[in-house]
Amino acid sequence: MSRIELQSVTVRGTPTQMGEGHGEAFRARIGDFVAMRLDSVQTYFDGLGRGSLAELLQVGRRGYRQLETWDPSGYAEHAAVALAAGVDPVVLFTAGNMTDMRDGVVLNERHRDADIGPADAEGCSLVLVPGPRTVDGAHLVGQTWDLNPLDIDFVVGVHRVPDDAPESWSVTVAGCPSLVGMNAAGICTGTTNIKTWGVRDGVGYMNILHRVLAQTDFDAAAKVIETAPRAGAHTYWIADREQISDWETTPGSFVRRDAGSKPLWRTNHCLNHAHQVLEGEAASASSLSRYTRIGATLENRNMSVERMQALFADRSDGVDSINRYAEDDQGTATNSVLIMVPERLELWACRGSVDRGEWQRLRFEFAGSNAP
Repeated sequence: MSRIELQSVTVRGTPTQMGEGHGEAFRARIGDFVAMRLDSVQTYFDGLGRGSLAELLQVGRRGYRQLETWDPSGYAEHAAVALAAGVDPVVLFTAGNMTDMRDGVVLNERHRDADIGPADAEGCSLVLVPGPRTVDGAHLVGQTWDLNPLDIDFVVGVHRVPDDAPESWSVTVAGCPSLVGMNAAGICTGTTNIKTWGVRDGVGYMNILHRVLAQTDFDAAAKVIETAPRAGAHTYWIADREQISDWETTPGSFVRRDAGSKPLWRTNHCLNHAHQVLEGEAASASSLSRYTRIGATLENRNMSVERMQALFADRSDGVDSINRYAEDDQGTATNSVLIMVPERLELWACRGSVDRGEWQRLRFEFAGSNAP
């Protein structure tokens, strides 16, 4: 069976020019992505017994207005993507930031006493390893991005060469801002999903990640996460040549952890007690299993790129494994995996799970970055 390949596009110039290039390159795929996401969320609402597309788009519209004020460059780029692709910018914003916008419908305070249903098995696995715990002394970070199995058809690489910000690579979904990626300043970032009550009108997690990759230093990138008008709960992480940290955030609070000499890892439940009491659902068996498996692996050995690839391919725990298949029938699958070494500007990505996708090296253009 042939391996799944990642299709990429390079866009350049102003935010509007980059957005136009992105939208034109993936025009048909973007329209199909929006339709798929809206169909999927309606199924989610039907199963939960509350929520509607009309409510969802109202939440999205209010968040999109905040994006214009909070990140004018990101807003201009998004608007240009939508225009070039022939889709409504509010609908595209909502579809891309679906977990935040969806939670804005079902986890706002007016539903606090509602039945939240069984724990959702969706979610990603994150591993952040500082130099003292790697085989060559360089920081090594990576994660799976796991969500709706149908998303895999829309996973793309976007190589951005802005006029006024660092060059960046991100593996995301067609039409959307940055998701997991790295910029030419060595800033790496990504996220895992968590759910807490208190979701509010605000910007989506993808827009926050997009703005992180526009920064040139760690402290500025950290400030983006800490001060953003966050719509929903997420964990975020940042790594560069010197530092590694992650943030467990709700819309109104955050807790930061610094790696120091020890690894950090996450799946999809809160680790901070104050946040645990706000969680919108119990930790799933999948999240707990993946978290335990990662911890046991990191305890036993120093890590390399190859060992991290093997960890992300792990199927030891069946349907609760780190490596997730659509046929597990959990409503979630591994849609992409990224591994990064910020010291060397080394970025490896595959579309789909590790054992089904083709690993590709995503290279920067500026001098020196293409060294093996």
